[in-house]
Formats: sequence, structure tokens, C-alpha cells
Amino acid sequence: MSELVTGEAVALELRPARLPSRALAVLLDLVVAVAVYVVVTIALVAATASLDDAAQFAVSIATFVLLLVGAPIAVETLSHGRSLGKLACGLRVVRDDGGPIRFRHALVRGAIGVVEILMTFGVIACIASLVSSRGRRLGDVFAGTLVVRERVPAARTGFLPPPPPWLAGRFAELDLSAVPDGLWLAVRQYLTRMHQLDPQVGWAMAERLSSDLAARTGAPVPHGVPPTVYLAAVMQERQAREVRRTVGNGAATGPAPAAPYEPRPAQPPYQPRPTEPTYQPRPVVAADAPPVERPATEASGKTGSTGFVPPA
Repeated sequence: MSELVTGEAVALELRPARLPSRALAVLLDLVVAVAVYVVVTIALVAATASLDDAAQFAVSIATFVLLLVGAPIAVETLSHGRSLGKLACGLRVVRDDGGPIRFRHALVRGAIGVVEILMTFGVIACIASLVSSRGRRLGDVFAGTLVVRERVPAARTGFLPPPPPWLAGRFAELDLSAVPDGLWLAVRQYLTRMHQLDPQVGWAMAERLSSDLAARTGAPVPHGVPPTVYLAAVMQERQAREVRRTVGNGAATGPAPAAPYEPRPAQPPYQPRPTEPTYQPRPVVAADAPPVERPATEASGKTGSTGFVPPA
């Protein structure tokens, strides 16, 4: 761990990259650059076959300078110190005060890198990196830069102070997508070490970080909220969103929850079906039994109900 002192007299803890990681990043950059150089050279040889030897030599020199010197300088300038190899290894080139590099820094590093990396096959760069306490090569020394590791383990970060309860949920609708990772890292480092800073220096740094954060989010700092409290509240909101995103993804990829148990409705008690009336046979009348006399109505001479008239 190395401490870099910023312009506000604030010490930043950064991890300088050592020789193995830097050599791997340079090797990846050289493989990509040489592959592009070979393809472009073959295409130019076919296109300039009708030219004389002097013109072809000039074209080859221009191609070498543009692809192996100019292209790395342009990439580091536009990406603020992240080439393809450094991006793969988690490295980044920064200034001595921890800020992003500019074109002049990339130009000095690239120009000296031609001598200490390309012409000497990296021997001078390796010796300089081994001798330097922060692993810097000659290009870094003359340009005032340093290659640091961006992937810092989370266990090394300090405790972040929580915001006051009355700010809970106030920044839930804040758009944090435009805030770069470098600004989040600066805010986290400030919050973990703000009690070690001078009060005036710490207040000035908090105001600068809060103004940068408000400019990135598009919403001003609420009136009456101190910059330190504002930074802590926004950082807690970002952490809460990360937790919700992680938990949501884990729930989406996990097994589907079982359906809740629903008891079956109770069946009504058993009721037997009504029994049918039993069959009762008609009484058997004997053949020698006397006929049964039925009374007839006196007025009409008929029976009262059946209308049967016995013979006279």
C-alpha cells in the first residue's frame, strides 16, 4: 500500500502495480498491437506494390510509428490510463497526485517506452521497475505517473459512517448511473478517513466531492444538508441498490417456491338415502269364499265410487 498526497494535502491509499502484473499487461498490449501492425502492413504492401522502394520504406516507417507508438498513446489518453492489457489485469495509470492522466503524460510514457520496451525488449523497463520502490519505469518517472491496481479487495476498506435517520430514503429516486467508479472510490476513501484529516481540508474536500457527485447525478445538494452527510447518504443508497440487485438476481435464478398448502373443503356428514317402501302382496282370496257384498246407492242403483252395478 502506498500513500499519494493530493493537492488538498490528503493522503490516498493506493496499491502500486508490481512487475509481474505490469509485464503481463504490456505483453497483452504488444500482442494486439503487433497483430494489427502485421495485418495493416500486408494490406499496405499489396496496395503500394507499384511504388518505388523509397516510398514503400516511408509508408512502412509511418505505419510503425502510428500503430506501435501513436495508437497506445491515443488509447491511454482517451481511456484515462486504461489500455487493453491494463484493463484485463485491473491496472490503471494515474498521476502522482492520484488524478487521471492527460495527453502529455501519455505522450512522454509512449515516447520513452519505445526505447525502454521496444528497442531493448523491456530490459530497461524491468530493471527500473525492480529498482523503484513503487514499481515505476523510466516513462513513469519522467511523466510523473504511477500504475496502480484498481481491483482493491473489499476487506481492506474502512468503516463507512451511516447517514442520519432523517435522510433515510430521501435519495431513493436519484439517478446514479452516470457516476464513474473513480468518483465512488474517492468518496469511499474520504468517508473512511475523514476523521484523520484536518477539519478545514476535510470540509473543502467534502464540498468538492459533493459538487462533483451532484453534477453527475443532475440533482443539487439539498439545502441544509452538510456535504459529508450528503456523501454518506448517497453512498448508502448505492450500497442498498447493489444489495437489492444481488438479492433480486439470486432469487430469480433459484428454484421456484412451492405452492402454499390449501386444505380441502370439509365434506358434509354422510346421510343415508331414504328407503323405498317395501312391497306388500295383496291378500289371496280362496275360490270357495262367498262374494263380498258392496252397498249400492239407493237413488241411482250404482255403487258410490266405482259405478259397478251388480246383476239383478
